[in-house]
Amino acid sequence: MNSKETCRSELRIALRQLSDRCLYSASKWAGEQLVGIEQDPAKFTPTNTRFQRGSSSIRRRFRTNDITSTPVTGMSYVSTPVLEEDEVIDGDFYLLAKSYFDCREYKRAAHVLRDQNAKKSVFLRCYALYLAGEKRKEEEMIELEGPLGKSDAVNRELVSLERELSTLRKNGTIDPFGLYLYGLVLKNRGNQNLARAVLVESVNSYPWNWNAWTELQSLCTTIEMLNSLNLSNHWMKDFFLASAYQELRMHNESLAKYEYLQGTFSFSNYIQAQIAKAQYCLREFDQVEVIFEELLRNDPYRVEDMDMYSNVLYAKECFSALSYLAHRVFMTDKYRPESCCIIGNYYSLKGQHEKSVMYFRRALKLDKKYLSAWTLMGHEYVEMKNTPAAVDAYRRAVDINPCDYRAWYGLGQAYEMMGMPFYALHYFKKSVFLQPSDSRLWIAMAQCYETDQLHLLEDAIKCYRRAANCNDKEAIALHQLAKLHCELGRPEEAAFYYKKDLERMEDEEREGPNMVEALLFLAQHCRTHKRLEEAEVYCTRLLDYTGPEKEMAKNMLRGMRSESSFPSMDVEHFPP
Repeated sequence: MNSKETCRSELRIALRQLSDRCLYSASKWAGEQLVGIEQDPAKFTPTNTRFQRGSSSIRRRFRTNDITSTPVTGMSYVSTPVLEEDEVIDGDFYLLAKSYFDCREYKRAAHVLRDQNAKKSVFLRCYALYLAGEKRKEEEMIELEGPLGKSDAVNRELVSLERELSTLRKNGTIDPFGLYLYGLVLKNRGNQNLARAVLVESVNSYPWNWNAWTELQSLCTTIEMLNSLNLSNHWMKDFFLASAYQELRMHNESLAKYEYLQGTFSFSNYIQAQIAKAQYCLREFDQVEVIFEELLRNDPYRVEDMDMYSNVLYAKECFSALSYLAHRVFMTDKYRPESCCIIGNYYSLKGQHEKSVMYFRRALKLDKKYLSAWTLMGHEYVEMKNTPAAVDAYRRAVDINPCDYRAWYGLGQAYEMMGMPFYALHYFKKSVFLQPSDSRLWIAMAQCYETDQLHLLEDAIKCYRRAANCNDKEAIALHQLAKLHCELGRPEEAAFYYKKDLERMEDEEREGPNMVEALLFLAQHCRTHKRLEEAEVYCTRLLDYTGPEKEMAKNMLRGMRSESSFPSMDVEHFPP
């Protein structure tokens, strides 16, 4: 059996096993990867053959050769388990409990299974109790503090579940699904080290439960933690590592892993969305836009990840495309948090910030921990000059995910607006630590150092240099480096950066006051150092502009003619 057939066979079995245990998000993920495996070309029409390997629109322009992969995709050292309860027909009590569970009557489902001792029944009973506790916790939070308020409400089922699942694990009567639930309970109880160990046991004995991998990933906050995991070699490990690398901001390594997985899962929409996510973090917006357009062609009712697509359209100011996307998700499912964020972005781009905030708040009523909505709502409050509300929104975002650089950056902006550069600098440093490849963060830090309260120009220069090395698309860093060196009395360094900035503006065919400033400084610098031919070139270019710089250029040309044997030029006949 080849690797693709092995993966297909394993996923089909896993899909049924996960659905039988009501782990529907994991079964959905398994189903998406199952149909993402390349099919027999004879059964596929040309319209179905999207995301072909080698397609220039989605393939990376580089490879990372130092990523250690697990064995060839599909060559698993863990055989697909046929769990003992899967070999017999489900009992009547289990079928009834599963029906109650599907109707969100979790307490009734647990009650029906109170006397059932099979591993499958024990898992569903405990899982139903866990979700009943989560449901009650959400209700208490709304009752006590409102839909967006903070609350000390807890899941009251955790203590008893931890005690029962711990006993089952010690007795060796717990299955991989029970281990997953035990790890989830331990994580919520704050016992992260034991939770990691238990979740590793779960994925090693049953690697197809993506929910378990996701919980394990959330507990690996450093690369050292990730490398310390004793994971069995299996193709699911590559999916886990690719996702973990992305969360740890190792985007190139993540892209290399996903490219490797595309060898088998050529048509996986999930992989394409993750590639888009990594490229979004690398600010390769054109590539991201191409991928999402293709995803929507193949999955027109997709809402998942589309909020990221709306962020790209917002950044590129593609008003008509964002309007179309907002209408599309509104008609598909308007009460999804992602849909509300997309519509919020649409109104923000229109400048209707109050309406935008309304939709971000709606997203948070649907999912209080929806990180993007807190961050984007903070941005809107900044636009509305409501800095206290912006600070609160950003703080809520970093409470949910302390590794969200955008929220730290937003806090820095808010404190900068309040004239508190020391606080702003503290938050900018946090954001740049998390995302050192983003030039905007270095520029924000540099501008903080330039303020009158700090006036640390050498530190500002260091930050602008980092920004220039991080592909400063806004073209701010080079110009500021030139100005700062000029201010510090370093004409050679200033000339170097003015020249580099001038070359970049010429390559990008940009005009404006920065070009005039660069030409004037370089003309004066070259004249001072007796490089008269170069000075003439810069002065001649300045004659194409209006304003005082044109007259200064004329005066310099006259002065150079009179003070040396410079070739005679009829300056009076230059264009007026």
